[in-house]
Amino acid sequence: MSDVVIKIENLSKKYIISHEKNGASYGTLRDSLAGSFKKLNPFSGESFFSNDSKEEFWALKDINLEIRQGEKVGIIGRNGAGKSTLLKILSRITEPTTGSVKIKGRIASLLEVGTGFHPELSGRENIYLNGAILGMTKAEIKRKFDEIVEFSGVEKFLDTPVKRYSSGMYVRLAFAVAAHLESEILLIDEVLAVGDAEFQKKCLGKMDDVAKQGRTVIFVSHNMGAIENLCDFGFLINKGSIVDEGHISEVLNKYLISDCNKTLPYRLTDSLESMSLYFTNKNIDLVETNQFRTGDSILFFIEIRTNIKFKNASFGIGITDNIGQRVVTFHTTYQYNHEIKFNDKLILDGVWNECILLPGKYNFTCALYENNKNIVSWEKFGELHIVESDYFKTGKLPDPNYQGKVVSKFDWLKK
Repeated sequence: MSDVVIKIENLSKKYIISHEKNGASYGTLRDSLAGSFKKLNPFSGESFFSNDSKEEFWALKDINLEIRQGEKVGIIGRNGAGKSTLLKILSRITEPTTGSVKIKGRIASLLEVGTGFHPELSGRENIYLNGAILGMTKAEIKRKFDEIVEFSGVEKFLDTPVKRYSSGMYVRLAFAVAAHLESEILLIDEVLAVGDAEFQKKCLGKMDDVAKQGRTVIFVSHNMGAIENLCDFGFLINKGSIVDEGHISEVLNKYLISDCNKTLPYRLTDSLESMSLYFTNKNIDLVETNQFRTGDSILFFIEIRTNIKFKNASFGIGITDNIGQRVVTFHTTYQYNHEIKFNDKLILDGVWNECILLPGKYNFTCALYENNKNIVSWEKFGELHIVESDYFKTGKLPDPNYQGKVVSKFDWLKK
């Protein structure tokens, strides 16, 4: 189709990994001489002394995708899945082993902090150098210069060599240059993790502006809230292959399931009682997981076996933060105020209709009571992992550093 700006067909990328069978050697003259002879074998190219073995590693395998003009695309996957390799091929930093890539339009890419910067040159000089590397003309750089400096926020240090910049200042300046290039396609890797929260929001706003101008944005990040807020379409990559694609919220849900804690369900057993508990996301096919987004509905499934006969039992779940402070408690007595009777097995299902926890890792403790007396407790029984989401649907992500541990909707009354 005419509006396709990136078309990838049967794309694969192979790397050769060398392994030393006897481990690495360090520093001796004998090792250095042996290493030199490896390169001087005139017969087969193989070393007389070689203990190395080589392994093929396919970072990408048979990738096929199309991206259209004006799309905001998120590339999602675990570390090592192949996301950055794909962007490097699109940026022409590395060549594919097989397959083809067709690109229509100019690309601006920000893949690593300070790519194209010369450490001895000042920030001012590097704006011109980096802009030229990205394909900007001198006239274009001059026209955009003041905007770039203002956006980066490093005007005070503009004539300081960038080798004295912090990593945050590096990424501010590098992003500012790339974002102001009048390109048809903007590629952004995980570099925004270096900037502070205020600058990240500024960058996301700029990327949104770029997309609204009809330009294409491809965004790689582990910040799920940022991807959900910015992108409309997503690709999920696992072990070098695309395993899912579609609307960004659906792809994120698949990723959360694939990245869940594989030790679920949680179980604990001793001579008298056993308890198992697992969670699912109410909106995603009832698959076991312990990773959710703020605002998700969480289903709890609990099974307790014991040789004790209970006539007036109750059950509670307490969730604590990473320093042990209690955040929220669920208890059968508080809400229902009726007895639970069972002889050898108790099965409880529950739903937290809206998880109000802000992003972070949380522990939970479970306890079984008889006549309000604690019979058995399971301390730090398991973990919940909460990741970011656009909870308020405003494009502004709640910040746990300033807003506590929970979030809630509130109606502001107009006068």
